Amino acid sequence: MRAPTTLVTVAALAVGLSGCSLAPRAGATQHVPSASAAAAGPARSPSGSVDCRKARCVALTFDDSPSVRTPQILDILRRYGVHATFFTLGKYHVVKYPGTVRRMAAQGHEVETLTWSHRILTEISPADVREEITRGRDAVATVIGRRPVMLRPPQGHTSPTVTAICRRLGMAQVLWSASASDYQTTDSALITSRILARTGPGGIILLHDRVDPTNRGYNGTVAAIPGIVSGLEARGYTFVTVTQLLAPSKPRPGEVYE
Repeated sequence: MRAPTTLVTVAALAVGLSGCSLAPRAGATQHVPSASAAAAGPARSPSGSVDCRKARCVALTFDDSPSVRTPQILDILRRYGVHATFFTLGKYHVVKYPGTVRRMAAQGHEVETLTWSHRILTEISPADVREEITRGRDAVATVIGRRPVMLRPPQGHTSPTVTAICRRLGMAQVLWSASASDYQTTDSALITSRILARTGPGGIILLHDRVDPTNRGYNGTVAAIPGIVSGLEARGYTFVTVTQLLAPSKPRPGEVYE
């Protein structure tokens, strides 16, 4: 009998860069599998669900969704039988591509929020923080009829004030443990190798679903996805949504997961 997955508090620091970059963050709750679970392969029930207390699970997430590239991403994920979690932007994204948002939900992906307009929550007033979160999640709810319960704070910046607001709004915060810094490069091979090197059991992968007209970054992400999926599956990983990763617990309002 394998020990259940535990939740521990960590203080994670990273260097903030441009775009939706890694940023300093503290007090995050990390989803850490037991040693025996880390060594195990996929553990599926007869219904096809995954028990991440027994399997080597990893969650694939995308920020800044949707864009004109999202249909390509959805095609790839469907081909590999992988479900992901999309953290969407309301302004110019959800409202512009509602059909794509509906397709995400129809294919079994999680549709959550990255706020309304990507304002940095630690740099604005509490009233504006609340508005950014509620407008972002309400934009999703209008399209798919389900209100998001998870927030990715833009650039990973959060604070006790933001956390308190999320708790009152019933929102958990989801950060990440593996980033390809795909806002810096268009090199798909480099993006793939970074994720393969940085991903561990119970990890949350950060990629971006964005088009960069300057061609400085983001434009290599789609082509990197097949190598990321096949590479991690070859190592015994099972791809799940963030909610599945946290099961049997549910995302707790105000909690910060990484």
